[in-house]
Amino acid sequence: MNQPYDCLVIGAGPAGAVAARELAERGGRRVLVLERRNHVGGNTYDRFDESGVLIHQYGPHIFHTNSRRVFEYLSRFTAWRPYEHKVVANIPEGDGRLEYPVPFNLVSLRKAFPPEDAHRLEDKLTAAYGREKKVTILELRRNPDPEIAALADYVYDHVFVRYTMKQWGQTPEEIDPNTTARVPVFLSEDCRYFQDVHQGMPLEGYTPLFQRMLDHPNITVELNTDAAARMRLEDGRVYLDGAPFAGTVIYTGAADELFGCRYGRLPYRTLDFVFETHPVDFWQSHGTVNYTVDQDYTRITEFKYLTGQELPGATTIAREYSRSYTGEAGQVPYYAIINPENNALYARYAAEAERYPDFHLLGRLAEYKYYNMDAIAARALELCDDLLK
Repeated sequence: MNQPYDCLVIGAGPAGAVAARELAERGGRRVLVLERRNHVGGNTYDRFDESGVLIHQYGPHIFHTNSRRVFEYLSRFTAWRPYEHKVVANIPEGDGRLEYPVPFNLVSLRKAFPPEDAHRLEDKLTAAYGREKKVTILELRRNPDPEIAALADYVYDHVFVRYTMKQWGQTPEEIDPNTTARVPVFLSEDCRYFQDVHQGMPLEGYTPLFQRMLDHPNITVELNTDAAARMRLEDGRVYLDGAPFAGTVIYTGAADELFGCRYGRLPYRTLDFVFETHPVDFWQSHGTVNYTVDQDYTRITEFKYLTGQELPGATTIAREYSRSYTGEAGQVPYYAIINPENNALYARYAAEAERYPDFHLLGRLAEYKYYNMDAIAARALELCDDLLK
């Protein structure tokens, strides 16, 4: 039986969409994309809610990159809204609340400390390290000046440790010391969260971007389709709809689920989003506000800041809660929990996949690692470079 497709792509998120387009357009291959959800775009999927606010269904996604290739590639499928993301920490102070930029910088310093203390600390920091530098709290703690060392402790306590405990479900003793050591203090007045050359948001949203990317005569997309019902791996051979499939397979789903979690489930953190719509133009001061000291949620996102949508009298926010992923229906595995034990478990699944010729694991779930959006686009382009040599 001749298969009508040359390539099979599992997943229509950023990784699968870029790979499918490259194989179809640059390679002239006939590509079938199977997507479990009822939409393309993966976790970047955005939609209008009941109040007409454009929201990110699976949490905020802000595009930023230093890769000219990635920026120019995605620009084929979208115009951009200039946007430079800024994040503040919101902490209790006396009877009220205090906000300052994160990563902690010179503006944060002036807000967190009395003017004389802030000025003195700023002079000491710039004399020791220079301006426009990111200095880790490990470096600050090693400074012989006790005031500078104390600043490292302040940043650890007020910006890092409690937020990390909520995000990863760890006690302070369980947090990797190497992670703690890398927490930066930015000796700058630059309050942007990212310093990449290219920053912005798709003008019409992420969903139209990936719809355009997948709109090609050589690409067939089937939504609401679980690949497990269509594809079977058996004795080193791939079967599609019961028939042997000898073409290229790119798999972007969870590596453990591909093999029925036979060695155990790979650990992740999942997120719960609680959406609220308020009858005001804007509800908070910034697009993202991190609650680094108190509250059960880690942060609140207000989407109109990100999208630039003009919609008077209505805005939607999302409170974000982190917890352990169990694989229950409706849960989304967001963040791989990287440690030697979990890496060894993943390696067993990767070894299983290697038994199948022309079968490629691509993306944060398939490769069990975290990717920024631009990095996964670059990874997909590089994979297709190799496949199309």
